[in-house]
Amino acid sequence: MKDKEFKALVSLLDDDDGQIISHVEEKIKSLGQEVIPFLETEWESNLNPDVQRRIEDLIHFLQFELLKNRLYEWSQTEPDNLLKGLWLVATYQYPDLDFVKLKQELEQIYYEAWLEFKPEAHPVDQVKLLNSVLFGKLKFGANTKHFHSPGNSMINVVLESKKGNPISLCVIYMLVAQRLKMPVYGVNLPNLFILTYTDENHHQFYINAFNRGLIFSKDDIDNYISELRINPEDSYYEPCDNLEIVKRALRNLMNSFEKLGDHGKTEEVKVLLHAISGDNISDLI
Repeated sequence: MKDKEFKALVSLLDDDDGQIISHVEEKIKSLGQEVIPFLETEWESNLNPDVQRRIEDLIHFLQFELLKNRLYEWSQTEPDNLLKGLWLVATYQYPDLDFVKLKQELEQIYYEAWLEFKPEAHPVDQVKLLNSVLFGKLKFGANTKHFHSPGNSMINVVLESKKGNPISLCVIYMLVAQRLKMPVYGVNLPNLFILTYTDENHHQFYINAFNRGLIFSKDDIDNYISELRINPEDSYYEPCDNLEIVKRALRNLMNSFEKLGDHGKTEEVKVLLHAISGDNISDLI
């Protein structure tokens, strides 16, 4: 569609007839994500607040459809790329977020850790070194003041503010540790996401990134499970895959919006969660 034709189509969003507006909106939706830049331009030049609101809704719809498909594609083709999965989650709120910039920020943290790192050190000492860089030098820490903020599930926000929830802090920790060739992986505990250091020499212990990298043992997990009065499962002690990590990040985000009373966003994030949970993408609303 040519620019002039598209402008004429968008101008009909100012029509008094609701049926015409509805027809125009469906037509624009059918054109797909390619029209987003044109809609943004039209929004800037249009002075009618009702038309601006309709354009905003259309942009959001198209961006959401794009994200839903990207998440599904990620889950099917490259779940090994955890950073990309968390970047996609963040684009729900920040659709223009630059993936390359995000990688560069992680690379800088890795470089800071690499300067202090000692590959020959004992695993516990390696973790203590990484703790001192992340939580001492770089000042990462738990966002206990605003624990339920949606920003805690957005990796770009956590990298900027240095404050996050258990899963976002664990993801940053894990991505840096793995770049240092440390066998550190995520563990899906009930109500708490943690890390495990587990290697082929049968070293295994656990790390709580939400508590400045506190090191603890399997016995501590046993006690934690006992206090929750639930039956222990293997998944509470062993590494989980990246797909589970991104699912948990989306569940956290969903809970954040629910606590804020934003039911529209709660439902949308639920759709994104379904998109990577094995459902057929065409069946999703």
